[in-house]
Amino acid sequence: MDDLENLITQWLPLPDVAERLDVEVSQVRRLIEEGKLVAVRRGDPVVRSVPEELLVDGEIAPHLAGTITLLRDGGFSDVELLAWLFQADDTLPGRPIDQLRAGQRGEVRRRAQALAF
Repeated sequence: MDDLENLITQWLPLPDVAERLDVEVSQVRRLIEEGKLVAVRRGDPVVRSVPEELLVDGEIAPHLAGTITLLRDGGFSDVELLAWLFQADDTLPGRPIDQLRAGQRGEVRRRAQALAF
């Protein structure tokens, strides 16, 4: 989890995610359960939090849900998949999350598939 803290600097607790998405907190929990968002327990006190960069202009980053599903199906834990999304990859260039935020899913998904299988 320490590596994750170095990679992701901005976190939102679920009520803040709900506010950004203009939905109820129960809907945010449902989005997490459905694999459209990822949350991990962190902080003091420990609360479920979502990396702020998973949201773009009041919405979930484009193509995030499919990428989450692909990585989870490949055996990645939530911490591992967040680390992968936020780790710089010189061949992309940049981080996978930056590519998804820009609406570019092709290369991100190809790399995710190669890692997962």
